[in-house]
Amino acid sequence: MAKKSGFDFWRSTLQGAKYVVAPMVDHSELAWRLLSRRYGAQLCYTPMLHAAVFERDANYRREHLVSIPDDRPLIVQFCANDLRTLLEAARLAQPHCEAIDLNLGCPQAIAKRGHYGAFLQDEWELLTDMIGLLHRELSVPVTCKIRVFEDVARTVRYAQMLEKAGCQLLTVHGRTRDQKGPKAGLASWEHIAAVKCSVNIPVFANGNIQFLRDAERCLLETGVNGVMTAGEGNLYNPAIFTGEQPPCWRMVEEYLALARTYTPPLSYIRGHVFKLWLHVLQRPEYLHFRERFGCARSIDAFEQISAELKALVMERLSEEELSGEFSLDDVPFWRCHSYVRPSPCDAPKAKQSSPNNESAGDSSNLTHKIKKRKQPQSSVAVEPKKRRWDICVACKGNPRGGKCEHMMCKSCCKSHCWQKSVCCSGHKFHIGPSRLKKEQGSEQGERDTSVNYDS
Repeated sequence: MAKKSGFDFWRSTLQGAKYVVAPMVDHSELAWRLLSRRYGAQLCYTPMLHAAVFERDANYRREHLVSIPDDRPLIVQFCANDLRTLLEAARLAQPHCEAIDLNLGCPQAIAKRGHYGAFLQDEWELLTDMIGLLHRELSVPVTCKIRVFEDVARTVRYAQMLEKAGCQLLTVHGRTRDQKGPKAGLASWEHIAAVKCSVNIPVFANGNIQFLRDAERCLLETGVNGVMTAGEGNLYNPAIFTGEQPPCWRMVEEYLALARTYTPPLSYIRGHVFKLWLHVLQRPEYLHFRERFGCARSIDAFEQISAELKALVMERLSEEELSGEFSLDDVPFWRCHSYVRPSPCDAPKAKQSSPNNESAGDSSNLTHKIKKRKQPQSSVAVEPKKRRWDICVACKGNPRGGKCEHMMCKSCCKSHCWQKSVCCSGHKFHIGPSRLKKEQGSEQGERDTSVNYDS
C-alpha cells in the first residue's frame, strides 16, 4: 500500500493541524499533552526518545510511550545516528502514533557527545540513508525537525535534501545550532519562509511563538502550514493557542488533576509547577514558596502548597483586578504568560581581571588560576587536552554519568536502580520507603520486574 503524500498525510491523518506542541524532554508527557489539547493544541509530539535505549529497554518504552485514544494525533520523536537501531525503535513505536519524527534540532551538549540532533546536520549522506530507510520500511510517514544554517541558501538545500530522502513533513526551528541559552536571540522567520517556498511538503515553523498573535503573524508572514510552540510559550501558558492568559493556579490545578490520573515522574510534575507559577515566585513576597515546591514529594503536597499560594495571591487582589482587562504587553504576574528570553546583548559577561589590579607583593591572596597565569610560559606548543567521555556500560551509546556508582547514563541508571532496588548517589536515585518496606517483607526477597508491555 502506497503512502500518502505529505499534504494528504497532513490534511487527513493530522486533520490539518495548525497549532502544535513541540517534543520537549521531561515535559511533553501524556498529562501535559492532554492539558495542551484541552486548550487548543491540535497535534502533539512525545518527548525526544533515545532510539538505542527504546529498542533495548521495555521499561523505558512503557514509561515514555504512554498514550490514550484522546491523545491523538501523536508523533513520536527519536534521536539516533545508526540506521538499524533507528529502524527497530521506529517499528516498535509505529503502532502507537501517526508518524515517526527524527530529531535533527537538539543543540545541547549531550547531543554533541552522543552525536545526534543538530550535530548530524552536516552529514547529509547519513541522513539520506536514515530517512530513506524509514520511508521504505515503515507503515507510517517520516517527519523531521531541524535547525537552520546561517546561510539561507544552504538551509534551503538542506530542506530539499531531506524531502528528496523521504521526509513528508518538516518542522523548521529558525535558530542555528549555536543559538541556545543566553545566546538564543530571535528565530529567523526569513529562513523558514525560504524553506516553505522551496519544498513540496507541509512545513511547521518553530521559534518566537509566545502569544497567539505571534502564531497568527508567523502563519501570515512565512506561509507555513502550522506553528509549533515549546519552552517559550506552551510551558508557561498551556492555553496559548486559545489566546487566553488564565490565572496560573487554574492551570496548576488542572495539570495536577491529570497528573494524579496518568502519574508522570515527580521531576516532571515539579518542573511544570515551577514554570506555571514562575512569575508569581519571582516576587519577593512569595519567594519562600520556591523551596517548598522544591521539597514536595507527592501530588498532595504540590496541591496543598499551590492552594496556600493561591489564597495569598488572591487576598491581595481586588475583584476589579481579578476580572479586569489587561494588555498583552503588560500581563499581570498572576496570569500565565510566556517566558521572554533576555537578549544576547543583555547576557552577563564574565568579569576579566586586569594584571594591573593584582598585588605584586602579596602572592598569598592570588587565586590558583591567577598564580598559574603568572608562571613563565613554555615555548613548546602544547595541544589542548580533550575530555574523554566514558560510555554507559548498559546502552553502549550515551556518555555515562561522571559520578554514577553503576557507570551508566541517567536513563539506564534509573531503570537499574528501580529493578535491582539499589541507589545511586551520583544520579540521586533513591528507593522510596514504601517500596523498601514492601521488599523487606517479601518472602521472595526481591520484586518481580517482569514487564507486560507488548511491543
